[in-house]
Amino acid sequence: MEIEIVYLEKSLMKILFWQVDRTEVIRTCINPIFSKLFTVDFYFEEVQRLRFEVHDISSSHNGLKEADFLGGMECTLGQIVSQRKLSKSLLKQGNTAGKSSITVIAEELSGNDDYVELSFSARKLDDKDFFSKSDPFLEIFRMNDDATQQLVHRTEVVMNNLNPAWKSFKVSVNSLCSGDQDRRLKCIVWDWDSNGKHDFIGEFSSTFKEMRGAMEGRQVQWECINPKYKSKKKNYKNSGIVILNLCKIHKMHSFLDYIMGGCQIQFTVAIDFTASNGYPRNSCSLHYIHPYQPNEYLKALVAVSHDFAINFNEDNPECAGIQGVVEAYQNCLPKLQLYGPTNIAPIIQKVAKSASEEINTKEASQYFILLILTDGVITDMADTREAIVHASHLPMSVIIVGVGNADFSDMQMLDGDDGILRSPKGEPVLRDIVQFVPFRNFKHVSLIFSLFSL
Repeated sequence: MEIEIVYLEKSLMKILFWQVDRTEVIRTCINPIFSKLFTVDFYFEEVQRLRFEVHDISSSHNGLKEADFLGGMECTLGQIVSQRKLSKSLLKQGNTAGKSSITVIAEELSGNDDYVELSFSARKLDDKDFFSKSDPFLEIFRMNDDATQQLVHRTEVVMNNLNPAWKSFKVSVNSLCSGDQDRRLKCIVWDWDSNGKHDFIGEFSSTFKEMRGAMEGRQVQWECINPKYKSKKKNYKNSGIVILNLCKIHKMHSFLDYIMGGCQIQFTVAIDFTASNGYPRNSCSLHYIHPYQPNEYLKALVAVSHDFAINFNEDNPECAGIQGVVEAYQNCLPKLQLYGPTNIAPIIQKVAKSASEEINTKEASQYFILLILTDGVITDMADTREAIVHASHLPMSVIIVGVGNADFSDMQMLDGDDGILRSPKGEPVLRDIVQFVPFRNFKHVSLIFSLFSL
C-alpha cells in the first residue's frame, strides 16, 4: 500500500495536478503507518489545495499503472496546519465514501536542517518463530507534546537472525526530535510476518541526547523489554539488547549561512563540445564563429554576471572573469575535435568533490556554482540524476543553460520544478539545486540568475 500527495491548482477552465512526493510501500497491511515525511512550504496568504491518494501496489516495480486506487482526500494546507491532526474519509471513484479514512499530522519545523546518521544492531533477541529464527525490524517513534507518537523511521527486515545489524540511515534532527534533544523516543523491535501481523519482541525509550553518546566510535545500548514478560516471569531479564553503533551529525549549512559567513563563491563553467552541436566551421553549428556576430554559446557566456572567477584551465584554473572564459573558448575551439556521447555527470561529480572537501572543514566559507552550457541532448541521464542527488547534500548549485532549439525535456526534469528529482534508486534530492534556463527564451535580454532560489 502506498500514499502519494499531489498539489491541486484550479485555473479558469481546468484543474492541474502535480506530484509532490510519495511514501514508502507497506506490504500486507490494512492499517498502515507511513514513516515518510513530507516537507511543504506554507504560505499564510495563499489557499494551497492538496490531494492525497492511496493506492494498493501489486506489481514488483511499485508502479501506479497496475495499482488499485483505494481512495483520495482533498483539503487545504491551511486546514492541516490549523488543526495539526486532520482525519477525513477516503473518497473512491465518483466521490463515494467508503469505510477507509486517512489522518494527516502537521508540525512546524524549527529551522534546524542538520541530519543525523544512525546505525543499530541487536543481539540475543527472542525467537518468535517455531521452525526458524525471528525476522526482526526496528521502529523509532517521536513522542509529541500532546502524548501522541509519530513514526520517524522503520528499518529493513533482517531475515532469520537473532543478532541483526540493520543498515545505517539518515534522518533530519527536526524529524527525529523536533530540535529538542531531550524529547522522548520510543523504539520497538518486531518479528516480521508475511501476513502483516508482526510479533512484538520488545521496546525501550531514549533521547537524542542519549544517542549522541555513540559519537566518536563509542556504543550505546539498551535492554529490549517486553512488559508482559517482565510482569509475569520472575527470572525475566530482557528480550535482547539493542546497540547503537554510530551516531554522526551532518551539519547542513544553508546558502544564506555561506553568504553571511563571508564566503568565496567557486564558479565552474562547463561547455558542451559534443558533435551534436555541429562542426564549428559549418555556419549551421552552434559553435560557429561568425566574423561579425557571436554564436549562441558566446551570447550565453557574456549574459552571465562578470563578478565571478571561473575555473577553466587545469594548469591555471582562474580566468579573468567572463571575458577570460570567452577568450579561452575562442582560443581552444579551432583545436578541438568534437565527439560524443554527451555526458555531464563527470563535471558535476568533479565540482561535488571540491564541495565535499569544503563541507568537511565544518566552516561555511566556500559555495560552489557550476554553470553548464549545452545543446540539451545528454546521454548519461541516470548517472546525472545520481550525481545531482549526491550534490544536493553539499554547498553547491547547478545552472544549466540550454543552447539551440533541441528538446530540453530532460533538462526540465533535472530542474525539478514539476516534481522532486530522484536518483535511479529512488532517493530524493535533499534540496533543489538545479536551475535550467532555455537560452532561446532569453537571448534578447540580459540573464539574471537568483542564487537564493537554488
